[in-house]
Amino acid sequence: MLSACGENQNNNANSKKTTELTISAAASLSDALKDVQKRYEKVHPNVKLHFNFGASGTLQQQISQGAPADLFFSAAEDKFNVLVKSGLINKSEGINLVGNEVVLVIPKDSDTKISSFTELSKPSIKKISIGTPEAVPAGAYAEETFKNMKLWDSLQPRLVYAKDVRQVLSYVETGNVDAGVVYKTDALISKKVKIVDSADPKTHSPIVYPVGIIKDTKHKKEAKAFYKYLQKPSTVKVLENYGFKKIS
Repeated sequence: MLSACGENQNNNANSKKTTELTISAAASLSDALKDVQKRYEKVHPNVKLHFNFGASGTLQQQISQGAPADLFFSAAEDKFNVLVKSGLINKSEGINLVGNEVVLVIPKDSDTKISSFTELSKPSIKKISIGTPEAVPAGAYAEETFKNMKLWDSLQPRLVYAKDVRQVLSYVETGNVDAGVVYKTDALISKKVKIVDSADPKTHSPIVYPVGIIKDTKHKKEAKAFYKYLQKPSTVKVLENYGFKKIS
C-alpha cells in the first residue's frame, strides 16, 4: 500500500509539472505580450512564459550563438530570415503575424514647435534619438525614412543612438533629446510623449513582425501550442489593442 501511495504521488507530481517556455521578443512587444501572457497562463496553468525582450538584431545574434529560446518574435523580417537561412527555424513554422508604424515623438510638455519629420532640420532641434540601425529595426526604418526624405546627412550629427525602442522612448520622456523615432505601439503606451507625425509607408520597408518556433526547442509540443495561440483571432485582437496592425 505504501508503495502504491508513493507511485500515485509521483504520478500526480508529474501531471502537474510546469514547463517554462522562453520567447525572445522585440522590445516593442513588451506590453502586448505581457497581456497575452496573463491570458495564456490562465488557461494553461502548467506552462510559464518567460520573455527575453530586446532589440531584434541582438536577440537574433544571441540565438545564433546558442542562447536558449523556444520561439523568436522579431520586429523585422531580415533578422528572422537569418535564423531561417541558418536552419534554426523551419520556414514552415514561422509566420508574419502583425505590422506596425513608425512615428515621430516629442516630450509631452515640450515647447518645441515641430509637427513633421521635415521640421527636424530646424536649428532648434539639437538631439534626435533613434535605435542603432544595425541592431534595432525601428532604427533601420528611421534611417530609411530620413534617407528617402533627404534628411539623413544633415541629421546625422544630432543623432543619439539607443539599444532599443524603449530606450529611445525613455530619452524622449525624460527630455534628454528633443525628439525620437519609435513605433506607434511604443508611443501609445507612454503618457509623457506626444506623436507629432507618422512616417509615410512609402519612405521605408514594410514593418512586419514574424514569429517562429526554434527548431531545437526542448519543448516542441508546448512551443507549437503557444505558436498557434498567437495566431488566434482573439490574440491578434489583443495585439491590435496595443496599436499593432493586422496583416491581411
